[in-house]
Amino acid sequence: MAAALAAMVVLALRTVAGAASTPAAAAATTSRSPVIYIFGDSMSDVGNNNYLLLSLAKCNYPWYGIDYKNGYPTGRFTNGRTIGDIMAAKFGSPPPVPFLSLYMTDDEVLGGVNFASGGAGLLNETGIYFVQYLSFDSQISSFEQIKNAMIAKIGKKAAEETINGAIFQIGLGSNDYVNNFLRPFMADGIVYTHDEFIGLLMDTIDRQLTRLYKLGARHIWFSGLAPLGCIPSQRVLSDGGGECLDDVNTYAIQFNAAAKDLLEGLNAKLPGARMYLSDCYSIVMELIDHPEKHGFKTSHTSCCDVDTTVGGLCLPTAQLCADRRDFVFWDAYHTSDAANQVIADRLFADMVGSGAVVPRNGTSPPRVVSAPAPAHASPARMP
Repeated sequence: MAAALAAMVVLALRTVAGAASTPAAAAATTSRSPVIYIFGDSMSDVGNNNYLLLSLAKCNYPWYGIDYKNGYPTGRFTNGRTIGDIMAAKFGSPPPVPFLSLYMTDDEVLGGVNFASGGAGLLNETGIYFVQYLSFDSQISSFEQIKNAMIAKIGKKAAEETINGAIFQIGLGSNDYVNNFLRPFMADGIVYTHDEFIGLLMDTIDRQLTRLYKLGARHIWFSGLAPLGCIPSQRVLSDGGGECLDDVNTYAIQFNAAAKDLLEGLNAKLPGARMYLSDCYSIVMELIDHPEKHGFKTSHTSCCDVDTTVGGLCLPTAQLCADRRDFVFWDAYHTSDAANQVIADRLFADMVGSGAVVPRNGTSPPRVVSAPAPAHASPARMP
């Protein structure tokens, strides 16, 4: 589950200083809505993989997007909004657009951008059997392209100030377990003990977040892992048939503890860095253990009943549940629109409670852009 969540975020609500001479620059420097950058996997993807012709990690099937604008697929791996969509609305901003939908000359490069890619992980080898995807390293390189495009439009000073005051939301790590370490045919689960694997992940995150910092990121919200042992695709692997996998949940808890220590270390080492770990584990576990508390009825299986299906996605032949609002999980890996609302509400409350974020008044569902075209329809947009 990517992760999700989510999904993780850097915010500045101040007006960007340094007015520029072009209309595009003036718009960028007078807007008071926060700029949001999202990095992640399928929990956060809003259509980037639709532009990757060879990618096997896509969800362009009927049922996906059924509760989104016009009811058709948009590249989101859920029935409606992602956590990032809902968080953007809470900040009074439209949902960040898919990176691969942009020309580097578009004025949209001055606003929020979503780099998330289904199948992606922290490690470059994670998701390799999806053929084409944007790993976290690739997403950071894509952000660097956006920064260079911003500099060309509004100058280095204004671009730096915009980035320094942006929200960086990062939700990665789930696939490094679900589609890597826990897969018997992937080398990492054979080569490394779990302690060694966490060490590898932390070294990788350290390098990646330091690179983002050098590119101007200051306020970063990194989403901790959810209880991966309780997602439908993992439950079906239990000996008892449907129980949570305690060892996998323990892995997630250990990852989160190590990530929290790492972020605190980076804050101490990097001047001006404000990096936080979002507690997705407890939020999602509460939904799983007490679904009725939030108006759900089912938290152990997916709405479209694909827990044991290869790929775990809601294919057109899937039979949907009678009421999608009753289910925490949409498919075997991803939470439903209704669950994403609960998760986003809690994450936002935690962010405001930390004192690091000033709330805005936009809390309604976000303005929705049209669904992105397939890869072959606009090759010129590929960076």
